[in-house]
Amino acid sequence: MNPHTRRRVTLAGSVVGAVLVALDGTVLTIAQPALQGDLGASLAQVQWTSTGYLIAVASLLVFAGRLGDRYGHARLFGYGMLGFAAASAGIGVTPDIHWVIALRVVQGVCGALLQPATLGMLRAAYPAESLGMPIALRTSAIGVAAAAGPLVGGVLTAHLGWRSVFFLGVLPAVAIAVLVLAGRDRAAVDGTRAVGLDPSGALLLAVALGCLVAALAALPGTGWSAGTVLLAAGAGTAVAAFVVHERRAKDPLLPLGLLTSPAVAPALGILLTASAALFGTLFVATYFLQDVLGLDPLGTALRMLPAALCMVLAAPLTPVLLRRYGSRATTSGGMLLLAAGVFGFGRLDTSASQLAIGACAFAMGTGFGTVMVAATESLVRRADLGAAGVAGGLQQTAMNVGPTLGMATATTLLASGADFVASMGVTLTALAVLVLAAGAVAARLPDGAQQGTARAPARAP
Repeated sequence: MNPHTRRRVTLAGSVVGAVLVALDGTVLTIAQPALQGDLGASLAQVQWTSTGYLIAVASLLVFAGRLGDRYGHARLFGYGMLGFAAASAGIGVTPDIHWVIALRVVQGVCGALLQPATLGMLRAAYPAESLGMPIALRTSAIGVAAAAGPLVGGVLTAHLGWRSVFFLGVLPAVAIAVLVLAGRDRAAVDGTRAVGLDPSGALLLAVALGCLVAALAALPGTGWSAGTVLLAAGAGTAVAAFVVHERRAKDPLLPLGLLTSPAVAPALGILLTASAALFGTLFVATYFLQDVLGLDPLGTALRMLPAALCMVLAAPLTPVLLRRYGSRATTSGGMLLLAAGVFGFGRLDTSASQLAIGACAFAMGTGFGTVMVAATESLVRRADLGAAGVAGGLQQTAMNVGPTLGMATATTLLASGADFVASMGVTLTALAVLVLAAGAVAARLPDGAQQGTARAPARAP
């Protein structure tokens, strides 16, 4: 396969992989009530079909990125896609909720293998200065999946049953996995095998992230119970142990050159905060539109549709802005738009018009689409090829933890007041302030086309 064709296959694999993972999560949300009734599951068991997946994927993303740096991103992507497809098919035929939960955890493990690879493959296939548009296309595709997922899930569940949603991506996943594996550059793979793995560091980080995600997922339902506090303490202890270990490790999981890059910490903070604010706001908006304004689920989806559409449209325009204005101005502008949309939604009340709701959704979608492309491009472009997988794993970790953090924050703040509309104003104002604070960090992002400042770990002898 010639380099031009391989590059196209890589882009197709990155886009299809990201879409299938995004689509799987959105269609499952729609299918969960039918799944619960058919399998006779409790609400807690159904919630674990999402929580189990999230814990598995978030805890393994960075280590999976390191595996890709060592053994090749195309290989990890292909194996992850095949495993994801097999687990999806298994869920579609299982007769028991416990098997559904177990296979969702398997899906999480496989999702962790493939998600950093979708960015690592792009970094390896494209010159650093040309990464903007491939990342933008990937982001647009995720936006399409987010918008189409509830509709697709509803149609399939209504006409073919909940099991059909898990068969939806099986054949496309197998096809793209085989194509990427057949076309991978074996010479490029052989050049990365000296990268160390640091299994001890990976285990400590997995425990920290797993405990953190479990605590955030439990917080809306149980509050700061003994179990939630124990999980939070476990996360803090594991983080402290991880930091001590990384300082002493010969081949640390997070290379010092990557962590000290001027792009990495600001970009991760921006992605984490932006995703937390957006999904926290969407969580609040759902209750406001249905419980306060009295809309049905379809009406709610239509009111918020501009957010997904604007995210899709903003993503391919962002590389143009990056070339003209640089990372700092583009990311700062996106964060200002996102903050304006979140703050504006917090000002809505029972007299809110369709135009006002649409304007807030427009600002949130446009701002988030811009930030996601600009911050991701800044992070991945400046990672050395030997650390591209870890950089992709960090980006995906921020994008997986952020929504859970946002919903936990929104739930906690909403519960502090008796009047929903008043509490919504306080909650979304707090999220908007966080976005503005993170937006100020964008001034630290490097501008220009330099690359390689985030170095790979030293080669093992």
